[in-house]
Amino acid sequence: MTDPVFFVATVPPSGAFELDGDEGRHAAAVKRMRPGETLVIADGWGTWAPATVTANRGRGLTLTVGATVKDEPPALQVVIVQALPKGERSDLAVELATEAGADEIIPWQAARSVARWDGSADKAQRGTEKWRRTAREAAKQSRRHTVPRVGTLAATTDVVSEVGRADAALILHEEGSVPLASSPLPRAGRLLLIIGPEGGLADEEVARFEDAGARAVRLGPEVLRTSSAAAVALGALGVLTGRWT
Repeated sequence: MTDPVFFVATVPPSGAFELDGDEGRHAAAVKRMRPGETLVIADGWGTWAPATVTANRGRGLTLTVGATVKDEPPALQVVIVQALPKGERSDLAVELATEAGADEIIPWQAARSVARWDGSADKAQRGTEKWRRTAREAAKQSRRHTVPRVGTLAATTDVVSEVGRADAALILHEEGSVPLASSPLPRAGRLLLIIGPEGGLADEEVARFEDAGARAVRLGPEVLRTSSAAAVALGALGVLTGRWT
């Protein structure tokens, strides 16, 4: 089994290090890590180092840190534009996308989204912060060294702008005429995946995205929930684009 990951603000140089705060308490009191066990400390941006526990202090660990490593980001960066799901599926969508390797997640207030964050700036901020915490915890669970970036709440106009900035943009749509596996895919750059809400994408939204350069594709014969569609698409892209090699 790969070593558990704990996040710190800055990965320290080789030598002795005290892992304190929330991460230290979790490692010491919940994980109950013992001297001699190994773990990884990471900054969430791709820099990490192996470490060995030398003491469990109850509320933190004393570690011996090894040499720092910097992961190279994938040549193809996949950005998920996720329409806001309702209830617990909101967190599930972020968890699954993170575990499947998303590089960035943008919450989107789609026309048919049941959940609404656009009622106030405070509500949008709370929602964004919750998604960021969820992404961080999911990255730890999946032993990622990099936490996907979570953007601020986007309106449809913002998503149109994102389509224009991307090297390629795909709309996951059950009525798409081209399967994802048959669609031309870039090997590098920024790929945008647009995921609609439970009620489906509005025709106007699809038209605006296509006018900006996006292509509607389908994953397969089944209609997926909005919370699982990104993870399934990321799995397919991992194979089709070489991201998993």
